[in-house]
Amino acid sequence: MQSYQEMSKEELLQEKASLEAAYKNYAQSGLKLDMSRGKPSAEQLDLSMGMMDVLNSSTDLSCEDGTDCRNYGVLDGIQEAKVLLGDMIECHPDNIIIYGNSSLNIMYDCIARSMTHGVMGSTPWCKLDKVKFLCPVPGYDRHFAITEYFGIEMINVPMLPTGPDMDIVEELVSKDDAIKGIWCVPKYSNPQGITYSNETVRRFARLKPAANDFRIYWDNAYGVHHLYDIDQDSLIEILAECKRAGNPDMVYKFCSTSKISFPGSGVAAIATSANNLVDIKKQMKVATIGHDKVNQLRHVRFFKDIHGIEEHMKKHAAILRPKFEMIINTFNEELAGREIGSWITPKGGYFIAFEALEGCAKEIVAKAKKAGVTMTPAGAPYPYGKDPKDSTIRIAPSYPTTEDLKMATDIFVTCVKLVSIDKILESK
Repeated sequence: MQSYQEMSKEELLQEKASLEAAYKNYAQSGLKLDMSRGKPSAEQLDLSMGMMDVLNSSTDLSCEDGTDCRNYGVLDGIQEAKVLLGDMIECHPDNIIIYGNSSLNIMYDCIARSMTHGVMGSTPWCKLDKVKFLCPVPGYDRHFAITEYFGIEMINVPMLPTGPDMDIVEELVSKDDAIKGIWCVPKYSNPQGITYSNETVRRFARLKPAANDFRIYWDNAYGVHHLYDIDQDSLIEILAECKRAGNPDMVYKFCSTSKISFPGSGVAAIATSANNLVDIKKQMKVATIGHDKVNQLRHVRFFKDIHGIEEHMKKHAAILRPKFEMIINTFNEELAGREIGSWITPKGGYFIAFEALEGCAKEIVAKAKKAGVTMTPAGAPYPYGKDPKDSTIRIAPSYPTTEDLKMATDIFVTCVKLVSIDKILESK
């Protein structure tokens, strides 16, 4: 396939005319296709409908230890749920607190608590002149929204194929005690699908932050979200590594069943050290008497154990895998060799990141929207919505039908070509 960079001006104009005719047809079709967020499809949600049948009015709603899930109490979650989610994220049940349906809510609470009351006796962040957070980019827009909401200064850290650039992370955290944390999606990252290497995880565990209240916000959102049964990424366990390195309190590890069972009605948890748990529970016992134990029990009775979750996730993968492969195959057929973009083929997670030519992402997304395809806003994977190179576009394949997704991908590819040709013509 000929590179657009090597084409003459005349060849590019000829190619552009052909593409504009195709784009005009798309734009006149009245399409409304949404690829803006990583929402599971209805077909995926149907996989968990059996969960609605495991409990009914005649069910014994008591836990193994006799706890009545209908009543008040059990601040940190029922033991069975701790075991289930502990196995899912490779943590001991004693190190886990079970919350409600949203891990994002737990992250928000951790930031809010740090702002108002500090971390394990340290000065509350709201009393400090400056609070900073490291943000591996591209990353998860909702992470960045939390720190922006609290007025925390965000510092970009480039992502490498092995995870965040640890040379930069180590230097920054060791020299600046205003840096209080770093956002991480360590497995099948949002949006690139990168899994942190063993060396990256161990370097995180061995960090020597200037701030004693520095915490790694380890959002293991896609820990069991593989696309393939055998060809899977692996991630070493961060809490154990931190303990070995003499930094047992440095990590908050988050997870949920949001993209496993029902996104709006799942179960979320935090895993961390005993010292951190004591600190967190001081706030929790004021904020709540306990989260929804009936829902926790429902999840345990449905999945039973980690093997139940693994088998369930294979069903999710069977739905998602053809969608991911179709997009990657289309990119390989239509864009490979054109020198107008790059992408990583993920082995799991929920997204594909497309790197367009510098200065083209916003225009590609806008052009796609005019043709009926709504995508995540360009810039969203960066703090403050500002992509310095205006090049990263997050693609969310999960929600549309495969047929709609194919149409959306064809439109996207056409927009990439058109905008890239214009960019190249500017320099000719």
